Amino acid sequence: MVAWTDYRKDAQERGSLALELFAVLTEPTGSPENVKRLLPDHLAYQALQEQRGTLAFAGPLSDDTGEQMLGTGLIVYRADSLEAARALADADPMHAGGARAYRIRRWLINEGSLQLDVRLSAQSVRL
Repeated sequence: MVAWTDYRKDAQERGSLALELFAVLTEPTGSPENVKRLLPDHLAYQALQEQRGTLAFAGPLSDDTGEQMLGTGLIVYRADSLEAARALADADPMHAGGARAYRIRRWLINEGSLQLDVRLSAQSVRL
């Protein structure tokens, strides 16, 4: 096993981006009614985090077949530390209200690309 900080330092030294984000895998734990009740507050919280720049991405995940929606979700935060990211996840009304539980992991972005297609007259954005 390698310490996370050592791995990140090595990644930076070899020229990788080594951008640290925090991936939150969230799953329903309570009743569907509780999830629905907390949904407006959750969405408002997500919008606030997006405005503050702490929310990178969020949305549902399919099951293993890719055909069913089971309620599992992924939230990716920008934060200065694991503790700060955990505080963001804890403050989410879904988690604070007991409707969902989460696991959080550091995520080191080293490779990949991102393309954004914005068409103003069509009012469309494609990532």
